[in-house]
Amino acid sequence: MKEYKVVIYQEGLLGSLIFGASKVDPVRFTDFLNQNARQGWRVVTMEKDIRRMLLLWRREAYVVVMERDA
Repeated sequence: MKEYKVVIYQEGLLGSLIFGASKVDPVRFTDFLNQNARQGWRVVTMEKDIRRMLLLWRREAYVVVMERDA
């Protein structure tokens, strides 16, 4: 049997408010994925999403679906 987890990974609000848009930091995203891998999670799929905040700012996010053996 498999166990699934869905996570929305996005950067903080500060970058979006200062620069008008915020992109995901690849080093922090790698750390996030590696932390989950150490717990037995494996990425099944991910989707990039651009989220609007307060109509003026944009923030990059990833919807990540992970699985592991239960």
